[in-house]
Order: sequence, then C-alpha cells, then structure tokens
Amino acid sequence: MPVLHVNNHDMYYEIHGSGEPVICSGGWGTFCHGDAGHLPRGLTDRYQVVIFDHRGIGQSTDDSAVASTTKLYADDVIGLMDALGITSAHLVGIIGIGACIFQEVAIKRPDLARSLVNTGCWARPDTKFTDQLTLWLDVHREMGFETFQRMVVMEGFDPAFYADKKDSLLGPNGAWRDLNGHFETHQRLTEAGLSHDTLDRLDRITAPALVMHNGLDFITAPRMTLPVEQGIPGARGHWMREAAHVATGREARAEFCDVLLGFLGEH
Repeated sequence: MPVLHVNNHDMYYEIHGSGEPVICSGGWGTFCHGDAGHLPRGLTDRYQVVIFDHRGIGQSTDDSAVASTTKLYADDVIGLMDALGITSAHLVGIIGIGACIFQEVAIKRPDLARSLVNTGCWARPDTKFTDQLTLWLDVHREMGFETFQRMVVMEGFDPAFYADKKDSLLGPNGAWRDLNGHFETHQRLTEAGLSHDTLDRLDRITAPALVMHNGLDFITAPRMTLPVEQGIPGARGHWMREAAHVATGREARAEFCDVLLGFLGEH
C-alpha cells in the first residue's frame, strides 16, 4: 500500500486517473480504500486525482502530542505533494475540513495551488457551529458511535434521500464509518475544525477559487460558506439552493459535477 513518511507521520494515499493533478479531500472520512467511486463523476476520467487518509484515519498514523490544527493537516498535504513531485495542483475540498485544510495550503504555499474549490467550508466557526460539533463529540463519547452516526446522517442528508437510503447510510459500512472505534481521531479533527481561522487571511489566496453554497445545508450553511467566497479576491460562488450538506439526487449531483469540471477546465 502506498504510504509516505511526511511531516513526522505515515500518510496513506492513492492516485486515480491521469492528467493534470488534483488533490481531493473530504471531511471526517476518506475517498480511499475502495471509495474512489464516490468522487465527483468524471473527475478521474480527466485528471490525476490524489486522495489520502487524514491523520488517524485508515492507514495514516497520528501523534496525539502534536496540537491538532488545520495548519498541521495542511503541512501534511504540502509534504505529500512535495514527496510526489507535484509542483502545482487543483485543490478540491469536498464537504468539510478538507476544504479548510486547502485554504491553509493555498495561503502558505500559493505556488502549489493552481485553483481552489471549497464546498461545505468555513473560515471561522460561529457559536452555533461550535456547539453543534461539540455536541456531536459529546454524543460519540457518551452514547457511542451508532448514536452519533444517526444524528449526523439525519442532519447531513435531505429527508427524501435519508428515507430511501437509510439502511445503507447507517451501520458499520455507512457514513462516517472511519470514525467508528476512533473517538480520539474524531476529537482531534473537531479540535482542528473549531480552531480553524482564516477569515482575516483569505485575501492572501491568489489562486482562482470556487465556493459552493448549499441552501438546505444545516451544518455548513451559507452563513458559513459565504464569508469564504467574500474573503478570497475574485472568488466565484455557486448556489445549489435545494441541496443539503451532502448534495444527493441525480440532478444535484450532475449540477455539482458540471460546475466543478467546468471550473477546473477553465484553469
């Protein structure tokens, strides 16, 4: 299995497709280990897509003595790109902390960011978001992973999709399964997400940027994503007003993929 020792930890990664490099990351999970099929449709047909396990997930190790911040995770990505000889790439953060990590990469190493895509993102947590992520952590600690999973799945997907796919979304093979049995990883990702603050530094991002706003997202709502678009010079925003935190449904997925691939194709 491809593992590199970067930034003082072992980092698992996979490469799919060929073409211009894309570094793609999600939230509290991974597209690795057989889940590359969940990447946006058409992405691996046109690009060389690098995906990886965050610290403490899958086959990537972690060091609990090191403070967990999005800057730390950004240094992991920078180390991976340098080790792979990737001098510039499209940074595609899909739903969650991966988007925030890529903000830090684009700020610290603008030479590495050919473009930046952020969905389900934030620049600075507000009170409700802080309490929401803290509650999830408390539920995971006190009531176990299954209860935590049910809560997040119900908040993350639209009602119709939840009703139709409930059996596959829940359980040991369901959503956010990478955190099952890994409370400390959940805690460290939460610490990184809640300490993330680029609001006053977004103007340092020089890469062309696309920020998606999902109108029915009850986790990273437009109140969280709009400041990212507004803070990055020349950033483009795209609204999906009927989409939840995770965009589902054939039409919504097609729209997301078309917008994403169209933007990457321009840059």
